[in-house]
Amino acid sequence: MTDLTTFRNEARAWLEENCPASMRTPMTEADRPWGGRNFKPSHPDVKVWMDRMVAKGWTVPTWPKEYGGAGLSSDESRVLQQEMARINARPPVVSFGIWMFGPVLMEYGNEEQKRRFLPQIARGEIRWCQGYSEPGAGSDLAGLQTKCEDKGDHYLINGQKVWTSYADKADWIFCLVRTDTSKKQGGISFVVFDMQTAGVEARPIKLISGSSPFCETFFTDVKVPKDQLIGQVNGGWEIAKRLLQYERQNISSGGFGGGTEVEDFALRYVGLKDGKLADADFRTRLTIHKMEAHAFDLTVRRSQAEAKGGKDVGPTTSIIKYAVAKMNQERRELGIEAMGMAGLGWDGPGFEQDALDETRQWLRAKGNSIEGGTSEINLNVLSKRVLNLPE
Repeated sequence: MTDLTTFRNEARAWLEENCPASMRTPMTEADRPWGGRNFKPSHPDVKVWMDRMVAKGWTVPTWPKEYGGAGLSSDESRVLQQEMARINARPPVVSFGIWMFGPVLMEYGNEEQKRRFLPQIARGEIRWCQGYSEPGAGSDLAGLQTKCEDKGDHYLINGQKVWTSYADKADWIFCLVRTDTSKKQGGISFVVFDMQTAGVEARPIKLISGSSPFCETFFTDVKVPKDQLIGQVNGGWEIAKRLLQYERQNISSGGFGGGTEVEDFALRYVGLKDGKLADADFRTRLTIHKMEAHAFDLTVRRSQAEAKGGKDVGPTTSIIKYAVAKMNQERRELGIEAMGMAGLGWDGPGFEQDALDETRQWLRAKGNSIEGGTSEINLNVLSKRVLNLPE
């Protein structure tokens, strides 16, 4: 405990001295520090903050130092996150490489691959996207058909992915491909390649919210070096499942969050009466939501501790993913309700920018129960693996 107290004091002092004041303000979508080859910070301090955290190894605090991390324990990492939250510090890097690919590469990659990619991920030098879903293989991911042929000195990939988040802005992709058509799960491999490789094309899909974070991604005779296969040929399904656990853990830890808090909208638009929110029914539902969110946070922490202890948390991540999607949609509904007429705006004068952003976030939240595994599929997993119900 004394060691953790010492670390907390040191981390607090370092953060106070090194985190710019501008990086202690709410982060909009445009502010997200994705990194990568073409990264253009929204403010000069974004790069300053990133570089300082990279130098400390605190973009990936629990990763080994040789891979760009700081080698912190899970308890130390939690303290660091608490101290960052205390001063409202923004994350220094937002990265699928940190959330998803890096952890599975640590587990399944060879030493050469780890030393090649992990430090670059830690430094925010590569922006990654995820090539999983296909037009005919979304919820049934194992039905994917993107073909990968062994051509001797390289692989040749042909096929299509869809709902590829930020594929048009990514530098590299981690991708599931079919290397054996005689088996379903047993015929899938996991490869990575540069998005500038000849034959790769990404086309943004415009959503109801007005943004285009997802893409259709096409592969036409894409040549991939053989040393960019992660794990074994036809061993990709195990990696895919593991990566989905990390993805859902990230979603559970706030991957759907962002924007103004519901309480701020409630105080501004609903107002107070006798020191309480004027609308008693809204106050009750908001309180219940906050209680559920706190209980959920405790559940996530327990699941993370069990995972670190070697326990199978696969079914638990499905529970968590289902719950966080439902909670975030409820949170966005409460935000829109709190704003009343202000929540009807889309563009133009007469509406505050954070209110306009909230309307778009409310629409965006409709996809929470689809992405990362649909709620229906997650409920099927729970019925089979937890409740042992028949097919």
